Amino acid sequence: MARKKEYNEDVVVEKAMNVFWRNGYEATSMQMLEKEMGINKFSIYSSFGNKHGLFLKSLQCYKNKVSIIFEKFKNASNGVDDIKQFFYDSVDLEIKNTTQKGCLVTNTYNEFCNSEDALIKSQMDDFMSNLKAIIIEKLQTDTSKSQDTILKQANYLLLAKHGLAAAARVNTDQEIKDYIEMTFSNL
Repeated sequence: MARKKEYNEDVVVEKAMNVFWRNGYEATSMQMLEKEMGINKFSIYSSFGNKHGLFLKSLQCYKNKVSIIFEKFKNASNGVDDIKQFFYDSVDLEIKNTTQKGCLVTNTYNEFCNSEDALIKSQMDDFMSNLKAIIIEKLQTDTSKSQDTILKQANYLLLAKHGLAAAARVNTDQEIKDYIEMTFSNL
C-alpha cells in the first residue's frame, strides 16, 4: 500500500522553483533541493521522477506566478504603452522577490541555449513565441508601421526584455528605469 504524502506538492514545488531560480539548473544539487523543500530524495524521485521532472514542474509554477502580469499585458489596449508597462511590471515582480535574480525563464533560456534538452527548449520557445506574439499585436495598433518595422521592433523589444531580465540581477532601480525609458524612446 502506498504511503500518503506528508507534504503539499504545490508548496514544495515553489520551494524548488526558488532554488532553481537562485542557482540555475546545473548548479542546483539534490542536496540543496532536499534541504529547501524539506523532503528526502526518495520523495522527490517518487513525486517528480528526477531533478529534471522537478525542474519542469518548477518552470510551470513560475509561469503560473507570472500569468497575472501576462494576462494584464495581453488584455490591455494601449499599444506600445502596454509593452512598456509590461517591462515595468516584470521588473517589479523580480525586485519584490529579492532572493531571486532576474527572470527564471530568461535565466533558463540562457542556461539551456546550447542544450539538447528538447523539453526545456520547447517550453522556452513557447514562452518566447507567446511573448513575441503579444508584442507584435501591441505594435500593430500603430497602423502607420509596416509589417517589416513591426517585426524588427518586436525582435528589438524581445531582446531588450532579455537584457532587462539580466540587468535586474545587478543594476540599481534607477538604472533599470533609465534602461526601460531609453528602450522605449528609440521606438
